[in-house]
Amino acid sequence: MTTTQSGSQADVAPADLVEVTIDGVTTHVAKGTLIIRAAEQIGIAIPRFCDHPLLAPAGACRQCLVEVAMPGRDGNLAAMPKPQASCTMEVTAGMVVKTQLTSPVAETAQHGVMEFLLINHPLDCPVCDKGGECPLQNQAMSNGRATSRFHDVKRTYAKPLAISTQVLLDRERCILCQRCTRFSAEIAGDPFIDLQMRGAAQQIGRFDEQVLGFEGELPRGEAQLDTSGRPFSSYFSGNTIQICPVGALTSAAYRFRSRPFDLVSTPSIAEHDACGSAIRIDHRRGVVLRRLAGDDPAVNEEWISDKDRFAFRWQTMPDRLEAPLVREDDALIPTSWPDAFHTAATALAGALARGPVAALPGGRVTVEDAHAWGAFARTVLGTNDVDFRARTHSAEEADFLAASVAGAGVGVTYADLERAGFVLLAGLEPEEEAATIFLRLRKGVLAGRVQVATLAPLVSRGASKLRARWLPAAPGTEAEVLDALSGADLGDDPSGAVVLVGERLGAVPGALSAVARLAQRTGARVAWVPRRAGDRGAVEAGLLPTLLPGGRPVADDAARADAAARWGVPSLPSEPGRDLTGILAAAQAGELAGLVVGGLDLEDLPDPAAARAALEAVRASGGVVVQLEVRRSAVTPFADVVLPVAPPVEKAGTFLTWEGRPRSFGAVFDTAAFSDAGVLTELAAAMGRALPAPVWPAWTGARALAPAVPAPEPVAPPAGHVVLATWRLLLDAGRGQDGEPHLAGTAHRPVARLAPGTAEALGLADASEITVRGPRGAVTLPLVLVPMAEHVVWLPQHAPGVSVHSDLGAGAGDVVEVVR
Repeated sequence: MTTTQSGSQADVAPADLVEVTIDGVTTHVAKGTLIIRAAEQIGIAIPRFCDHPLLAPAGACRQCLVEVAMPGRDGNLAAMPKPQASCTMEVTAGMVVKTQLTSPVAETAQHGVMEFLLINHPLDCPVCDKGGECPLQNQAMSNGRATSRFHDVKRTYAKPLAISTQVLLDRERCILCQRCTRFSAEIAGDPFIDLQMRGAAQQIGRFDEQVLGFEGELPRGEAQLDTSGRPFSSYFSGNTIQICPVGALTSAAYRFRSRPFDLVSTPSIAEHDACGSAIRIDHRRGVVLRRLAGDDPAVNEEWISDKDRFAFRWQTMPDRLEAPLVREDDALIPTSWPDAFHTAATALAGALARGPVAALPGGRVTVEDAHAWGAFARTVLGTNDVDFRARTHSAEEADFLAASVAGAGVGVTYADLERAGFVLLAGLEPEEEAATIFLRLRKGVLAGRVQVATLAPLVSRGASKLRARWLPAAPGTEAEVLDALSGADLGDDPSGAVVLVGERLGAVPGALSAVARLAQRTGARVAWVPRRAGDRGAVEAGLLPTLLPGGRPVADDAARADAAARWGVPSLPSEPGRDLTGILAAAQAGELAGLVVGGLDLEDLPDPAAARAALEAVRASGGVVVQLEVRRSAVTPFADVVLPVAPPVEKAGTFLTWEGRPRSFGAVFDTAAFSDAGVLTELAAAMGRALPAPVWPAWTGARALAPAVPAPEPVAPPAGHVVLATWRLLLDAGRGQDGEPHLAGTAHRPVARLAPGTAEALGLADASEITVRGPRGAVTLPLVLVPMAEHVVWLPQHAPGVSVHSDLGAGAGDVVEVVR
């Protein structure tokens, strides 16, 4: 029997194909294909444990033994003397392979290996978390002996061994397949778990400097230990639980909570960042018990961050809004939906009669919700005072988004990042702000296809694992450094290079303009990477004061007329609106009659105190504040009407990734909860308006011009002062991680970072702690000296016990004082 391969091999030149026969089936596969993969291509499953398609071959478990024969020098077929591991051996021309299906020798070898693996493995399948989805359990039945010849006492260990607060190890279950250790070395780049000891004493364990011979030199040069000193400091540790083929690695949060066959699984999309990672949500009796990585080769492959995996209980916290609230006698009381809609509609109608009402949607909304917010603001509230950017922002950023992002469709993709040749990170720390991007970049770096450079005040832990070339830039000087770059600085082929622009660059005057100039003179491709899942969709929906859906400029008469026609209204407001800062300033000055607020976390705003004052001023002036939110927040005490909206697990929708790729997901639970779009549709109806939801093609007319802000002159801080650098860490004090104490235990310890030279100049070289003082207050943290830009101090933006914007009243690029 003969077969030919299709799909990915269709483009392989005939000279790069080899003929191999497996169990009597002759096929042609690409050179370098492993025997186990060639067998899969023709539908033959060889049992295995250590093999994983995204990990390098190891041949550790020996379960995949097969008989192999190859032509010798004389051309005659010669069998190899012993069975071979099919997961490490590549096919060669004329090779003949016999698997357990046709070879008694291979079958016997596999039975023998399985018997050895089960000698010390406990027979506790009924209570094991892996029971029911366990490769060892399944293959012991299909490729093992029916009875055991072992009657002695099995080896046991004290259990569980806490690899971290989140990952627990039952060592007697481990079969030494090394999937977890290979993942830590090849994918995550973290030295958190490794093989220890030799021979019969060998086992998997947490990183131990005494066992592993750690004496000042890091194992694997690109990895760094957490500054807290904790050995397990990986943001991706949960993947080891999922790929463990036995029940050795378990989740502290899920352990002994359920059996796999009791769970209902629903595919979904992670909501914590703009990466759009595929996940699987497992739930039982209306409660989510765990989340696993989905298999999506185009996006996250089979990996997700621990935040995407474990941070899901925020949706069911006790402060979840279960019913609408209206204010009576200065107290919020529960009410019915009809009464809430009537009260909100009446209050908004009265406010609109007195003055303008602005909308602040936040960045958590789906594409469908974002379009509803845009339609509500423009056609019901009649305003362009709408801004989704619940963070530091600028008018220059709005111009950049309108010119380069809105209506652009799918641009740079994950596959492009793996093969870009050169990637410049500007205002972006992928491991902290876009974990899936980090993993794909690291994959390209290790394969030798990508060189990474980072424009930052310091070489972060993630950048070091990407082996990134450091382009030092103190906060505020990024534009100057970008303007100094030439095509030669972007690798051998500048036109194939990619510049990944983080949202933080939008707060640096002139930086995004410098990015546009760099792209124009080198031909490099530019991709904008926001931190929130809903930000890219909000740009497409026109949730900016100068932008309508699909990249239509507010100031363009034709674009505005087209939008009005699609919304079914005679006209739209022609004057560009105010951004978030302008909206809050207007509210504080009494110039707004009301606010409609979505998922706004005040701690993310550049001035949380000013935001609270603005909300208070609206109420004090007789205005109205209507809030749409999943849980009670810092905005709720200022609201007149609170309308609960569904969390992602209770609604269907679409997120747009940073690529512009739509990622649709369905509702996990069928509840009565409204999405933002549902609430706004009913609210509009109560105000006598129909909220349209058309399809919005990209605008083909005149587009907004790219920003052209010159790089500012750098400002030298006075004596005793430095420039503040800060960004959000992946695991911090964000509300999306509420209810996850195990996950919180793996977060990095908040520290302050200074360059040794700066610490010496400030007289702090021997200090264990420093205090950083801003306009409103001070923060005291342990000091860590690292190579970084001089006259700069780095602080985590919003970690447990530290909130830079609230505590200091300062942000990145501001001058602060540092003392012992």
